[in-house]
Formats: sequence, structure tokens, C-alpha cells
Amino acid sequence: MEFIADLHIHSRYSIACSRQLCPETLYEWCQLKGITVLATGDFTHPSWSAELKEKLVPAEPGLYRLKPDLANAVDAKIPPSCKIPVRFLLGTEISCIYSKTGKVRKVHNLVFAPSFEVAARISARLEKIGNIRSDGRPILGLDSRDLLAIVLDSSDESFLVPAHAWTPHFGVLGSESGFDSLEECYGDLTPRIFALETGLSSDPQMNWRLSALDRITLISNSDAHSPEKIAREANVMDAELSYQGIFDAIRRRGPGRMVCTLEFFPQEGKYHLDGHRNCRTRLDPEETERLGGLCPVCKKPVTVGVLHRVRKLADRRLGRQPSSTAGFESLIPLKEILGEVLDVGPGSRKVDTLYRQLLAKFGSELHILRRLPFERLGTEGFSPLAAAIKRMRNGNVHMEPGYDGEYGKISLI
Repeated sequence: MEFIADLHIHSRYSIACSRQLCPETLYEWCQLKGITVLATGDFTHPSWSAELKEKLVPAEPGLYRLKPDLANAVDAKIPPSCKIPVRFLLGTEISCIYSKTGKVRKVHNLVFAPSFEVAARISARLEKIGNIRSDGRPILGLDSRDLLAIVLDSSDESFLVPAHAWTPHFGVLGSESGFDSLEECYGDLTPRIFALETGLSSDPQMNWRLSALDRITLISNSDAHSPEKIAREANVMDAELSYQGIFDAIRRRGPGRMVCTLEFFPQEGKYHLDGHRNCRTRLDPEETERLGGLCPVCKKPVTVGVLHRVRKLADRRLGRQPSSTAGFESLIPLKEILGEVLDVGPGSRKVDTLYRQLLAKFGSELHILRRLPFERLGTEGFSPLAAAIKRMRNGNVHMEPGYDGEYGKISLI
């Protein structure tokens, strides 16, 4: 069965996240976006875990669905063209901040559990180490290797995946607080790491430059802090619809497989290039090296971005795809495209109205972006949109890359 999964989001209990993040709203936006499987995020937070237990019921092994009465109320608002079954998978993100080899490390890790019982065991272990109640994404003084050991000890079906691995400040391979290899971080347990989340500022072809990652499956997720942001990156799978089926596909075991990942253009990510946001200084790696790593405005060290970091650790040129790895598609969120076409902001009411009209007529956002024929858009009176989507699918875009926490701008017109 082919379906799309987004395996990294947050709840409203995470700092700086939308109050709208609840199971009902997530269920609604999964259908509008075209997502069949969504990680719950934040299962370690007691209040969020209690809400999930109250509102979800078991579906396929290791997956959950919204209770029928709650689902029926939401379904009344969903266009028939977008209706699909939605499943939830228990996942969370843990922020590990600790000292190792004489340096402060800040590494975010994704943790997945096959049941509420296993999730509770993991949470109980972590609560003995630090505060899991103040933030949906708990911050713990815990070595990532030791977190992995706790996860593996909880169940044979629990997994850990490094989150947004290249992010400068919180990625396992990040320039500011990461490591130069997975082995340096996870030590003797590194063979139990079988997947890596690329993050918004990198894409698979950048990661393919490291032969050390050839055995690793690259996944992409939204890291959504609001319902509308789910599916901005995601994973297309052809696998059994179950917890084990999903992870067997990621681990390249059994008949399931990763078809491709759905990606931002990495230049749109907040940390693609080097620079200083406060100084409005954006630098490519060559410029940073020529300047000795210092900002030309304030003369302080710049934040080294993902492109630079990948180049530093790479051992081969861009362009080679390792055998048996999944491909990828680079997409731009539909509301951003509509904002360009209409010459208004992507968050405007005008864009939202047209967005919902398009979904009602043609299907989910990801279907429109990936599969809807241009000709149909044109004959239905949406020729400018058809032309913009065609340029996106062909990679014919204009880029102002992001840097030092500032999102980049990808334009089509």
C-alpha cells in the first residue's frame, strides 16, 4: 500500500507551538494535506499523553485512529475529494544537552514507540533524569548514546532517529554542537541507528556526499509547530500500514520500501548558508573561508550553515546516488505558490479561500503539487497556477537561501 507519512511534529505543549495542535485538528489537516500516517509528537508530556489516550483508539498494529464520534464531527468539514483514513503513530523529540569530549553537545533525537505501554516505560525512565512536564520536547542532561540505550531497552520495536541532523545548534552533525560522525555520538550502539532525518536545510543529494551514510535511510518530516505546517516535508512509502511495516520499510527489511521523500528546496531552510541574521550577512562556504569564518560586519564568528557543514564532512562530489536509496521530490507549499500567483501574502484570506476551493475541486494539497495534470488546472481556469507548479516540478525556481535562523525565499514568478 502506498501512503505518505510525516513522522515528526509537536503538540501544543511544546514551547512556541500553536494552541491549535490537538488530535482533531491534526486529523483534519492530514486529510487536507494528503497524510495517512502522522506521528503524535511529544508522547513524553503527561497531559498530551493523557489526551491521546482519551481521543485515540487502536487501529492496525502499533497505529491509532481518532475515535469515531470525534472523527465524524471533523469529517463533516472535509471535502469528499480529500477524505482518506488517518492513522497516528507514537513519537516524540528529546533534546539532549550534555558535555562530551570537552564540548557541550546539543542533539535532538526522535523516539518512536509501538504502544502507549512502551511509551510510558520510556517516559518513566526519562522522568528520573529530568523534567518531562514543562515542555512537550523535554530538555535533558542525557548523552544521546544513553538515550538510545533506554529506548532499545524499552522494547524490541522502539526506535531512535537523529532529528534534523545538520541543524547547526541541535543536530547530531551540526556545526555548533554536533559531532563529525554518528559513531562519535552513539558509540557502540551506532549500528542500531538505521535512519536519519535530513532537516529542512538539506536534501538527500547533499547527504549522499557522505559515504558513511550509505547504509542509513534518509527520512524527511515537517517538524511542524502548527497544524498547517504538517507535510511540508514527508515520506512516501509502499509498505504494510502498521507500525512494524513502516519501520521495516525504513530499515529496508521485508517487502516494504521507501518510495521517495518530499522535500523543501533546501535553500528555503533556515540554516542552508552561513551568516549573521542580526548583521543581515549571508555567506556561501567559499566566502566564509575567505573571511576566516568571521562576519564582515561585526567581526564575530558566523553561524556555519548546513551546506558548508556537508561540504566539510563529505568524501565525494555532488551528484552520485548510492544504490538502493530512495529518491526525492522538491516541493513548495501550495499556499506559498498561491501567494505568488495572487501577489498577496501566503497567510492572507484571499489565499486561504482559493486554497480550499482548489482542494474541494482537485483533492489534497500533495496531490495537487505532485500529481494533478497541468492541463486540467489550465482547462479549469487556473493557468497561472498550472505554470507555477510546472516550474516547481521542473526545479525552475529562483532562490534566496536561508541563513542563521532566517528562512530562505523560493520564488516561481
